Amino acid sequence: MNKNERKIYIYSAFLITLMVNSAKLMALNSDGIIARYWQFNIEEYSFQFLYNMLFCLLLLYLNLSDGKFLSVFRENKQYWKFYLCNSLVIVAAIVLGSLIHSFIFGIFHLPGGRIRGYFARFLLSSIMIAVVIRLILLMRESRKKDMLNEQLNSAYLQTQLQLLQEQLNPHFLFNTLSSLSAIVMENPGLAQNYILHLSKIFRYTLVHSGNNLVTLEKELEHLKSYTQLITMRLENTFQIHINISKDLIQMQILHLSLQPLIENAVKHNRATLSDPLIIEIYEENRWLIIRNNLQPTISKTEGAGIGLTNLNERYKLQNQQEIEIHQTTEYFIVKLPLL
Repeated sequence: MNKNERKIYIYSAFLITLMVNSAKLMALNSDGIIARYWQFNIEEYSFQFLYNMLFCLLLLYLNLSDGKFLSVFRENKQYWKFYLCNSLVIVAAIVLGSLIHSFIFGIFHLPGGRIRGYFARFLLSSIMIAVVIRLILLMRESRKKDMLNEQLNSAYLQTQLQLLQEQLNPHFLFNTLSSLSAIVMENPGLAQNYILHLSKIFRYTLVHSGNNLVTLEKELEHLKSYTQLITMRLENTFQIHINISKDLIQMQILHLSLQPLIENAVKHNRATLSDPLIIEIYEENRWLIIRNNLQPTISKTEGAGIGLTNLNERYKLQNQQEIEIHQTTEYFIVKLPLL
């Protein structure tokens, strides 16, 4: 039972009690019909009101306490026991109420009048309580369905994100090992340094595996090792310039979101001493801009677009927001939302 349900219990019990006992208030009019048979007594009315309200609260509590009391019969679909026990509770409350009432305030001058009054009020109260119980059960069922749908949706999103993230590793591993093979043949000493930075990259990937968001500071720190690998391979034909203010360094982006963009730029553009590949990373209106000069290779690279498609899908799943991609005659630009 949550806090909102407890409030519904109290408000419903109060309103039902007020409705079924409102007729007694007509005895305040000394010329009315009710006043001929019952003289208004504030103490007697208060007792009836409180007892009726306690009866309503009791029925609600017995029928809506999960795994306890009468709700066990309902949950196990033992409906004959459920209705029988409810009927016994109602009859017991009517008899007990009329007896206590007679003991405190004396015998009613009309024979059987008091118990008939309790029977009428409590039967009407029971019918309205049954409606309230049904409404609360429908609310619970709806809430459970919403929670289940949310859990299923969350599990689906997590699975999709994990699958997309796992695609990065074999894709990156294939490219880096191909580059390492060439460096080993040309410069074995440089290959050792290459392997060192490569281990840092995989360490970052494993340590943050499963964490979808990281600070921009951590992602840029990881990018240093990756750009070192590119620099070792391309030497002076590759440049990267990063200009991020300290105010934004603690904002978040998706884990491993910058590396595929750098990889994409290197894969699809020429890099020569006369026309070096230049990549710029800077912030603009709460977007992280990754821009490279556009000088596409003549041959079409296999697997083009995998990195960008992957990254866009990850942002859609994580933040319901897509990345922006723009291409001019001079530049290829990708904008990532800062979170």
